[in-house]
Amino acid sequence: MTPPTALLTGASRGLGRALAGALSARGWRLVVDGRDPGRLATAVAGLADPGLVTAIAGDVADPAHRTALAAAVPDRLDLFVANASALGPSPLPPLAELPADAFEQVLRVNTVAPLALLQLVLPALRRAGGRVLLISSDAAVEAYAGWGGYGASKAALDQLAAVLAVELPELRVHAVDPGDMRTGMHQAAYPGEDISDRPDPATVVPALLRLVTGDLPSGRYRAAELAPVEAGR
Repeated sequence: MTPPTALLTGASRGLGRALAGALSARGWRLVVDGRDPGRLATAVAGLADPGLVTAIAGDVADPAHRTALAAAVPDRLDLFVANASALGPSPLPPLAELPADAFEQVLRVNTVAPLALLQLVLPALRRAGGRVLLISSDAAVEAYAGWGGYGASKAALDQLAAVLAVELPELRVHAVDPGDMRTGMHQAAYPGEDISDRPDPATVVPALLRLVTGDLPSGRYRAAELAPVEAGR
């Protein structure tokens, strides 16, 4: 039996790495990326079956990299997870001081790239009746000082998910807010602060698996509200 296939961006660290580990343990074939080749190779080596993994280092904001990822996807794609994200300047500046070029880069990574990559792999998703997970944030719906650029990019991503769900009823399209996590990105948002009280990204994975393997309809979800699924494919 052919294993299900997932395309997962930002898989070399944090939530992406944790989700890749869970899918690999369940026998999934993976196409993954990350900006740091060495970190990506280390992450892949730690997976249950590295032989079922195609790893391509690069930046999702680069059209050539997106083309390479899409080319690595087989004829059928069961899951697309847009997890790669850019925070912007660290420490986080107020919107009145956010450089326009920095904001544009955040939008390229967090909003434009997920849609552009989805467009490339849509035929394979349609053939599989697949699922789409766009990793959002509570900053998309809450007004946090300093988080305006990042939050705006994720709010736009939420709207993309909502419209895609209407336009592509044959797929399940989810935007999901994972909540605060102990990640490098969160540390960059609060340089010099102790964030050890934040949950490990692995604690969010059971909620994501509920969206991957369950029967929830398309929509926006908070990980904290999702009950985990039992172990299995």
